[in-house]
Amino acid sequence: MTEEIQKGKKFSGVVVSDKMKDTTVVLVERYVKHPRYGKYVRDRKRYKAHDLGNTAKVGDKVTIQETRPISKHKRFVVTQEKK
Repeated sequence: MTEEIQKGKKFSGVVVSDKMKDTTVVLVERYVKHPRYGKYVRDRKRYKAHDLGNTAKVGDKVTIQETRPISKHKRFVVTQEKK
């Protein structure tokens, strides 16, 4: 098997901030069914992700992968960029 096995969560989202050094803030939206009422509601969460060289810019769609803790708040790395 040539492909490597990756553990951890993967999310797709949009870069909302790239002002920090080697860090981007990614907004991930997902739809969750409300446990009581059954209506699907939008759940939004912001993740800080490691982006070496600040290659992703605001508005880019990216994929982030969970990894070991890099700093106090960073637990994800940017793996793929879609302009």
